[in-house]
Amino acid sequence: MKEKVAIQGIKGSFHHQVALEYFQENVQVDECLSFEALTDSLLNNNSQQAVMAIENSIAGSIIPNYALIDKNNLHIIGEYYLDIIQNLMVLNGQKLEEIQEVHSHPMALLQCMDFLKKHPHIKLVEDKDTAETARRIHQNQIKGIAAIGSKVAAEMYDLNIIAPEIQTVNNNMTRFFILSKEESQLTKEEINKASLKFELDDTPGSLATVLNVMTNCKLNLTKIQSMPIIETPFQYSFFVDVVFEKYKHYEKAVKILQIMTNHFKVLGEYKSKKQ
Repeated sequence: MKEKVAIQGIKGSFHHQVALEYFQENVQVDECLSFEALTDSLLNNNSQQAVMAIENSIAGSIIPNYALIDKNNLHIIGEYYLDIIQNLMVLNGQKLEEIQEVHSHPMALLQCMDFLKKHPHIKLVEDKDTAETARRIHQNQIKGIAAIGSKVAAEMYDLNIIAPEIQTVNNNMTRFFILSKEESQLTKEEINKASLKFELDDTPGSLATVLNVMTNCKLNLTKIQSMPIIETPFQYSFFVDVVFEKYKHYEKAVKILQIMTNHFKVLGEYKSKKQ
């Protein structure tokens, strides 16, 4: 029996596209309307793994998702980078000049604003999900309204792409985490990346000292993200990603950082998928 994978959104969403590409096309998915519901799907064993967007090359990090992973003790077991290619799609037979409105997620509308400004006759309407809009147009056979979304959504809901690749920035990429309740089953030889979380005392140079330890242990810091600690104003948790050539260098760094930092936690050890 195939494992079920939780995704945020419905079939045809970018999360679904990642699931298809990462787990192959015959994957079973659990459609979740929010990231909180996605987390619950894992915790309640409705799914065995999950796909969660964590950062976009233009919009930046999705900070609440770090908190969800940390709070619920989920494990990052993989990552995937997806080029976000937005397409304007309509019912078959519709032409661009016939379109009165375009419905999509606010982020998708923003990503395509240069194209949309060239067609001022089209009213922009914010919606909760790109793929859900495509499905609604198909199910209700709605004319005069277009959706913005992935090629997968157009194929799944039998819509015609009348304007392909309308995103303003072509190198728009989103990074996704692959999550599980269980730790990664990869061997130490396969693992070359880790996501860590820690807190620091409010003393001058404490973060610089931590970064020096990483450098001395031959770790390459690829991301650092701070998040306020609600209980202690102006104190922060740090979420970092590091890559390394040898697992033993990483192990050495972890032993030192466990002593130097507060509430040190390994969120996941996995194989880098940087494209």
